[in-house]
Amino acid sequence: MAAHVDLFQFRFSPFNEKARWMLDIKRVPHKRTSVLPGPHVPKIKKLTGQTATPVLRIDGQVIAGSARILDELERRYPDPMLMPADEAGRRRVLEIQKRFDEDWTPRMRRAVLTTLMDEPDYWARTFGADHSRLKQRLYALVLPLARGLVRKGNGITGPESVADGFTAAKEALDFVEQETKATGYLVGDRFTLADLVAASSLAFCCDPPHPDMERPIPHCRGVAAWILAWHDHVGVRWVKTMYENHRPQPMAQT
Repeated sequence: MAAHVDLFQFRFSPFNEKARWMLDIKRVPHKRTSVLPGPHVPKIKKLTGQTATPVLRIDGQVIAGSARILDELERRYPDPMLMPADEAGRRRVLEIQKRFDEDWTPRMRRAVLTTLMDEPDYWARTFGADHSRLKQRLYALVLPLARGLVRKGNGITGPESVADGFTAAKEALDFVEQETKATGYLVGDRFTLADLVAASSLAFCCDPPHPDMERPIPHCRGVAAWILAWHDHVGVRWVKTMYENHRPQPMAQT
């Protein structure tokens, strides 16, 4: 009997995209519930005792955090296998995952969120894409009240967060460019969890060809400037290639 799987997510987020990508590449039918940053706190805290997304509920078991979710899905659904068979390869994948999860991605996220908070209507359309236009408008109106929660929850301290986010993006894109020169992949010669994590995180730097990470068009000024800054980087071309070759269409059920 198939497991009953629910994903509680932010609509636009690299950590949530990792969970979506994993569910889709493993061909796991699931239901998605999109929550809005800020107002999401009571619902997610009731489920997990903490406030971060994504959250996966699978046959009643609640799992919070993208790394734990990816581990559980790899264990439950081993085909296709996204961890290398050899110990050295597995260790390298986990090193790359940790570097993105604990360093580059949070720093990039602070910069992107700071830019978006200056455009409340665009913020509401980005994170409220699965909600009605009326709900998006109401969310845009209350965003000033949620800004403090968003800043606190993401460690945003001021303009320096934007500058540091640009630095992190360049470091991560340069890393991908260098590490994929030999085979096109980060570990070995095939797609692994390391590629999934890196491409999900660096989707911030482009509009990858997939509906789950597309931002509303036309872009607001800050988003347009962010994407333009990385447009010609080899790392961005790699991200788009990973999406084109390895990102399935959503397995979400309505």
